[in-house]
Amino acid sequence: MAGYRKLGRTSSQRKALLRNQVTNLLYNGKIVTTEAKAKEIRRIAESMIALAVKEKDNFETVTVMTKVPRKDKDGKRVKDTVDGKKVTVYDEVEKEIKKDMPSRLHARRQMLKTLYAVTEVPQDNAGRKKNTKKVDMTQKLFDEIAPKYTSRNGGYTRIVKIGPRKGDAAMEVLIELV
Repeated sequence: MAGYRKLGRTSSQRKALLRNQVTNLLYNGKIVTTEAKAKEIRRIAESMIALAVKEKDNFETVTVMTKVPRKDKDGKRVKDTVDGKKVTVYDEVEKEIKKDMPSRLHARRQMLKTLYAVTEVPQDNAGRKKNTKKVDMTQKLFDEIAPKYTSRNGGYTRIVKIGPRKGDAAMEVLIELV
C-alpha cells in the first residue's frame, strides 16, 4: 500500500498540484477542493507550519551599513555629473536586518522546495504589471502564521465537508487554517 494518495496523476503533475494548493492555502487561509486532495494538502501544510513554529524566533538582529540612492521630492534618483557622466548619488544608511541561524535557514530552504512564488496584483490594476509585488511566503509563515500557533501542538488545519460536486459527485471540502 502506498504511503500517499496518487490522485490519478503522474508524479510530476501530483507534486505541482499539491505545491500549488498548499501555497494557496497558506496565502489565502482557506481553499475549496476534493476530500482526497485536502487530506494530502493537510499533511504538507501542517508539517510546514510546525517547522515555522519551531524556528520562528531563531534569528539574530544585525546592524549593517548600506548605500541607498538619494531621491528628490518626486521620488526620482538624484544624478550628479562626474567626469562628464551622469552618476547616481548614494547615501550611507544604517539598517537592521534579521540574520537567520543555520537551522532556520535550513527550514526556510525546505519550505522553498514546496512553496511557489506568489505575485500580488492590486484589484484596480488587474491584468497589468504595474504595482505588482512578490510575496515571500516563507517570511509570511515565520512572521504571520507561526505566531498564531505557538501554543498549539499540531492540528493547524480544519477540513469541513461541503457536499458532493455537481459534475462528478466528488465530495467537496473546505480546508482552512484554524
